[in-house]
Amino acid sequence: MPQQVDYLIIGQGLAGSLLSWELLQHGCSIHLIDNQQENASQIAAGLINPVTGMRLVKNNHIDTLLPCAKKTYQTLSQFFQTDFYIEKSMLRIIRNEKENLSYQKRCHDPSYLDYLEPHLVQAPRSIHAPLGLIQQKQTGYLLTHKLLSHLKNYFQALQCYQACQFDYQNLQLNDTITWQGISAQKIIFCEGYQAINNPWFSYLPFQLAKGEILTMRTEQRLIPQMLNYGHWFIPLDAHQFRTGASFEHNHLDTKTTLKAQAQILATLSQTYPALSSASVEKQQANIRPTTLDKAPFIGLHPKHQNLAIFNGFGAKGSLQIPYYSQHFLQHLLNQTPLEERVNCLRYDQ
Repeated sequence: MPQQVDYLIIGQGLAGSLLSWELLQHGCSIHLIDNQQENASQIAAGLINPVTGMRLVKNNHIDTLLPCAKKTYQTLSQFFQTDFYIEKSMLRIIRNEKENLSYQKRCHDPSYLDYLEPHLVQAPRSIHAPLGLIQQKQTGYLLTHKLLSHLKNYFQALQCYQACQFDYQNLQLNDTITWQGISAQKIIFCEGYQAINNPWFSYLPFQLAKGEILTMRTEQRLIPQMLNYGHWFIPLDAHQFRTGASFEHNHLDTKTTLKAQAQILATLSQTYPALSSASVEKQQANIRPTTLDKAPFIGLHPKHQNLAIFNGFGAKGSLQIPYYSQHFLQHLLNQTPLEERVNCLRYDQ
């Protein structure tokens, strides 16, 4: 175990993993601590979808975020000699006339042409879409569990990974950080939803959301595209797929529920009737670290400059974390200013 490192990283979800990867690539020394409990990143769909919501709104920063995400996952795929990001087209079902009007409006906006086909497509016979389908472009999904597993093995090989429960009381704050005999310039908390218990960053307005996801199998041959119909559908192969996810803000635990399963299956059967007889192979639940203003929390503590946070990416982590890992790294190494909208200092302690 190292005695001195540049950064202590708490949490090996997608945020902690990709930030650790970037720091190591830039010659920094790290020590990553993880409680090895299943986190939201491990069960996440990993969807990347540039245009979302009922009004079909393009992510304001998509032209920066998407190329960076693709390049990062391509670099990781080359390094580990395995694919992590699966590019796959997505069909969006128009659910009402209001959505149709939003789509027609976007078709006349040149900035959307890279992400939406300007003509509706005919629905496959197996799909119920009386108002038509939108062909979305530059969509795909990240194999988050697979990527996190490879990165964990990599960190272990470098002897910079420790599996244990991090206890805040064991942290000593002086000019340098000290924890169980290890000293560091800074500690960066990437704890996901558990940040609400962090004594230094719990003041930040997290707005947590529980999500449940089903992995299913059918004898029917699946369509090759992903579907967006309020919920999402991702075909993993010809007969296995994942679908979800539920949103629950009140009962925040990691237990699966029959209620969420029934809701997901009901909307799936309405959209894709042939899958009403599909069998559930696995149901998973976890808590997304979403925030009040839908922007992540990045940066240094207002009073303790050796404490930092990199968290709050919610359901858009696969898209946002690669860019903001590099953005935060530049802030840490070169004092490059953080974007105001993600800087945790936008909220007073």
